[in-house]
Amino acid sequence: MEPECDPVVVVVAWGGVSRAIRKRGGSGPLREVAKHGPIALGGAVLTGAGRLPYQGIIHVAGINLWWFATERSIRGSVRSAMRIVGERGFQSVAFPIIGSGSGQRSREAALKMMLDELAGIETEAEVRIVRYVRGDAIPSASKS
Repeated sequence: MEPECDPVVVVVAWGGVSRAIRKRGGSGPLREVAKHGPIALGGAVLTGAGRLPYQGIIHVAGINLWWFATERSIRGSVRSAMRIVGERGFQSVAFPIIGSGSGQRSREAALKMMLDELAGIETEAEVRIVRYVRGDAIPSASKS
């Protein structure tokens, strides 16, 4: 099931959610994000959604060069993505659990950091956390 949201957030990486989104949405968003150059750790860039039914993809730099998600990278990614959501007036957004795949963090630890960061952000947008299960065509939605 595809999450119902305006944009979807994805960590710039090669596996998991990134791979599923590239496979389904095409390479256009990846080429578009490459034009922005390197994204600072914890930063975010909005691109088109390719063939996906979203209003865009927010690409976040949620893992460092050693393929590890730090508290700084997770929290910064959440803040940066939510800044884009607010600036663009999106009504909803879907996040993966940043850092729990390629970033080598446990789902529980990464989710706790994300929820703690989200709690400090004022927004009217509906925020969904999605859980990717290997083999999914696209992340499955689950409200958190």
